[in-house]
Amino acid sequence: MAFTSRNVKELLRDPLSYIFCLGLPVLMLVIMTLVNSNIPSEAQMTIFNIENLGPGIAIFSFSFVMLFACLQVSKDRYSSFLIRLYASPMTAFDFIAGYTIPLLLIALGQVVITFAASSLIGLITGTTFNLFNMIISALTLVPAVVLFIGFGLLFGSLFNDKVAPPISSIVITLASIMGGIWMDVNMLGGTLKSICTAFPFYHATQAARAALSGNYSDILTPLMITGIYAIAIYAVAVLVFKRKMQSDIS
Repeated sequence: MAFTSRNVKELLRDPLSYIFCLGLPVLMLVIMTLVNSNIPSEAQMTIFNIENLGPGIAIFSFSFVMLFACLQVSKDRYSSFLIRLYASPMTAFDFIAGYTIPLLLIALGQVVITFAASSLIGLITGTTFNLFNMIISALTLVPAVVLFIGFGLLFGSLFNDKVAPPISSIVITLASIMGGIWMDVNMLGGTLKSICTAFPFYHATQAARAALSGNYSDILTPLMITGIYAIAIYAVAVLVFKRKMQSDIS
C-alpha cells in the first residue's frame, strides 16, 4: 500500500495525467460531436453519434493509462529506484499491484467523466442514456482496462523510458484504427474487417456499445474475446517483470 501511495502521488504530481487522462477524452467528445453535427445530414456518420462515440472514446482514453504505466515502470527500472526496493520484503506481486491499483483508479475516473460528458452532450443533442445500461457498459470496459495496463507494464519492463513511449504509440494507433472508434468496421467488410476483428480493441468497443444500447445478447462473445486477450497480455507482463526483477537482482 505504501508503494501504491507513492505511485498515486507520482501520477497526481504530473499535470499531463490530468490533461491526457481526464481532459482530452471530454475535448474529443465535444469536437467530434460538433464536427458531425455541422456537416450535411446525408454525410453524417452514425459512428460519431454520442451513443457510439462515448464508449469508443472511453476505450481510446485507456491508451493514455497504458502510456503512463510504461513510463512509470521504465523510469523506475532505469533510475535504479526498483533495484533499491528489491532489498525490501516486497514480492513481484506487490510491485505489480502497486503499479496496477493507481492505474485502475485513473481508468475509473476516465470512465465516469467520459460517460458523464456523454450524457450531458446527449441531453443537448436529444439522446437519452439509460443509467443501468451505462453501468453495464462501464463494467464491460474492465477487461479493456486490464488489457491496456498489461501492455503498459509489459513495455515498461522490456524497454527504457526513451523507447517505451514510441512502442506504446503503435498500440494507440492500432486501438484507434482497428477498434472501430473513428470508423465503422462493419462497413469495411472483407480483409480489412478480418484484420480488425483479429485484435481485441474492436471487440472491446463492440461490447461497450452493445451494453450502452441495451443489446445484452451481443455482449458476451466480444467480452470473452477481450477478456482472453487481457488475461494473456497481463500474464505475460507479470512474467516478464518477474524475469527482469530476478535478472536485476542477480
